[in-house]
Amino acid sequence: MAPRGVAIPDARERLFAAAERVLAREGPAGLTNRAVSEEAECAKGLLYRHFSDLDDFVAQLVLDRFELVAAELRSLPARAGRGDVRENLSGAALALLDRYGPGMAAVAVSRNGVAERVRHAWAGGAAGPDTVEAVMARYLEAEQRLGRIAEDADCAMIALALAGTVHHLLMRGGAEPADRQELVRRLVATLTGTLPVPGAPA
Repeated sequence: MAPRGVAIPDARERLFAAAERVLAREGPAGLTNRAVSEEAECAKGLLYRHFSDLDDFVAQLVLDRFELVAAELRSLPARAGRGDVRENLSGAALALLDRYGPGMAAVAVSRNGVAERVRHAWAGGAAGPDTVEAVMARYLEAEQRLGRIAEDADCAMIALALAGTVHHLLMRGGAEPADRQELVRRLVATLTGTLPVPGAPA
């Protein structure tokens, strides 16, 4: 444990990483100040030096992890014209489902104060489900301009359906990663029925 009074570099990230381990091991109910502090090997007061209360800490954790995934997804439109469209879309959806998403969604809805703060932040422009939808739509539109998607394909609706399903899977939880991957790939194949066959010329 760090000595009292000694500053801990990157204290926020240290606490966030500890919270993720507690969450994975004990679920949302186990996410307490004591559990996080012990996991991070720091004094219990550290959390309250950086966050107003536990709900604030958990909300910031959720928002931070969604932002990390969103940062990865923002490069998707730049990949237009490369690789297979279906695989690119599936990979973007699974990036949210396979990393921080399920655990973060579970802890967000487990605490009313957290859910309210997260919704307020999303409404204010923080990275969330709307970000995923917008990135997917821009990617599809870019592919459409390149002729790799049919001209009459409704890119906005494809993005809405895929992002909405991802959000549903996050909120529902429970499914095994392999099951989520299969579902997402089947959904992408269904939604993109108007797209060229993988490997065919653009």
